[in-house]
Amino acid sequence: MLNLTKALYHLSAKARTNWYGGHYALAQFLAPPSNAPLPQPGSMPGWEVILADLNALNERDWTQIERGEYRPPADMVPNPLALARQSLRYLRDLPAINQRRRLGLAKELKPDVAGQGYPDYFLQNFHFQTDGWLSEDSAEIYDFQVEVLFVGGADVMRRQTLPAIRRALSGQSGMGMRLCDIACGTGRYLREVQRNWPGLALTGIDLSADYITHANRQQGRQGKTQFLTGMAEDLPLEDESQDLITCIYLFHELPADIRRLAAAEMIRVLKPGGQLVFMDSIQIGDHQPYDALLDRFPIAFHEPYYADYIRDDIDGLFKKAGFEKLTRERAFFSTGWVFRKPC
Repeated sequence: MLNLTKALYHLSAKARTNWYGGHYALAQFLAPPSNAPLPQPGSMPGWEVILADLNALNERDWTQIERGEYRPPADMVPNPLALARQSLRYLRDLPAINQRRRLGLAKELKPDVAGQGYPDYFLQNFHFQTDGWLSEDSAEIYDFQVEVLFVGGADVMRRQTLPAIRRALSGQSGMGMRLCDIACGTGRYLREVQRNWPGLALTGIDLSADYITHANRQQGRQGKTQFLTGMAEDLPLEDESQDLITCIYLFHELPADIRRLAAAEMIRVLKPGGQLVFMDSIQIGDHQPYDALLDRFPIAFHEPYYADYIRDDIDGLFKKAGFEKLTRERAFFSTGWVFRKPC
């Protein structure tokens, strides 16, 4: 049975790479010329380098599944009709994205958004996406877009945080313990956490009310996760109320001063001895073959705070907030940290 599961996993991983990689290639073909400066000859990684790195990540993922660190992904055999619908949504939005890229439009949002109390830094068309992160239509397409961006490696990178959760729980079921995911987005990651530790009391917090609505809808009536709208720099949680915090792909979308406020809030709501499992984009120097690519990314995808993030001192940022660093490890285009609040 294990050999069959292994064969199915690797077949699925290859299919994901081809499926999302095909969409990425098409999007690049249709995209307008970039305003980014031309890279130095030989500075950009070739596709063979990127795909070899992704294959290594898939091998690590399978090894951890085989060791029992977490369950195989729920969508190892995906629903083809659902994939087709997501693909159509993605392709329908491409012309509007490319128009914004061409004209440099990055604040083309719905008229009613301005009066909803969102901070200015959030009122952006991140990735030049229609509505930014501020509509249910955006939430419907988000996970597919991110998988295209990472040629099928986004969920695999997120799963690299699960062994850290297992270690933090010390082999326990999580019963009676609380985990909060900050910037939970569509709730996709928390659904994976719940599959592995159904005893954990889960809370997801996101600044976008529309994404919270989508997350609640996706979990259905039987879901147990509590989803709240709130800012990372002003969490709607009591002091020392959480045993674990996860935070994935948030900080590169925050201004530098807000990152530091968010770190202070995380240590406030963690119990003494509690851990923060944190993942975000790799930074300059994490993997030298990708350095030139990192500098081009925020121009092509409108990430206004990314250039600052990839040079920020994340270790020092969390140390100043009061955390102890336990681990730091790269996974493809992401870097994961584990920090602890001292007892």
